[in-house]
Amino acid sequence: MAITTVSITTDEEQAGRVDVVIQKVTGVSRGQVRGLVDHECVTINGNPCSTIATQVKAGDVVAVRYEPTQRYREKKKHWDDRTFSVLYEDDDLIVVDKSAGVLTVPTDWNEKNTLVDRVSLYLSHSRKKREACVVHRLDREVSGLLVFGKTEPIADLLIEQFKQHKPQRLYVAIVAGVMESEQGTFDGHLATGKNLDRYVARPSRHTEAAITHYRVLQRLTDTTLVEAKLETGKRNQIRVHFADAGHPVLGDPRYKIKEAKHPRWIRQRIALHARTLCFEHPSTGEPLEFESPLPAAIQKFLAGSQKAS
Repeated sequence: MAITTVSITTDEEQAGRVDVVIQKVTGVSRGQVRGLVDHECVTINGNPCSTIATQVKAGDVVAVRYEPTQRYREKKKHWDDRTFSVLYEDDDLIVVDKSAGVLTVPTDWNEKNTLVDRVSLYLSHSRKKREACVVHRLDREVSGLLVFGKTEPIADLLIEQFKQHKPQRLYVAIVAGVMESEQGTFDGHLATGKNLDRYVARPSRHTEAAITHYRVLQRLTDTTLVEAKLETGKRNQIRVHFADAGHPVLGDPRYKIKEAKHPRWIRQRIALHARTLCFEHPSTGEPLEFESPLPAAIQKFLAGSQKAS
């Protein structure tokens, strides 16, 4: 069908939001109205209309140039958020790349703008207006991959996978000192002190089993680039294990603080990044695998480091 142009000169009664006027002259649905605006089919006084919330006044000419039989779908909006970027999304779940310096969830202090808040805000702009349901967490100063359910049942299925240690989670870290072993496993129990710091302790009813596998990726003159694979996912697990072994993560403000300092690590974050996340889709059973590039801070440090001889 040929392109059709319809227009109207608004009067006092029609003045207000342009989407109401567009719907009146075209008779299409609200969703189609958003699509018409997104596809640049609407002008006001000859100028392109960029949003359905634009206000028109009496005397304005609103014109819509479109093909009546075509379905104009709303374009997905680019979401700019300093706390995360979206790697994958479907009707059930969303995988995001978290920035360092962001809490995953609020603590007892009820902080605002945590990651779950920001992802929920992003999801609230979708047609189904979902909320982010927490599955697992990353420490505030750790960057990298996280999956959220869009409903509680989906989140529960994902949580069950994590309880059974099915997902694969690989981290990359720069740790202090040159590690001797090419690979190994930290297998012990973690306890929590009165200041909420974690530490390696003998097994008891007050401790949690924690297992971290690691391998050396690159030895530098006074640091080591390592890959850590979580078998369990306890709070601060990787940080505590490497600190207890005498190789704290660079920039760690909690564990072996003095040893974790390095003259070239000047960032207000720690050198730990959740790089790889693999799990089964809870609805389809399809294996999903995601990888996040190393953050600029870690890349810059490595580029300026010399390999160990």
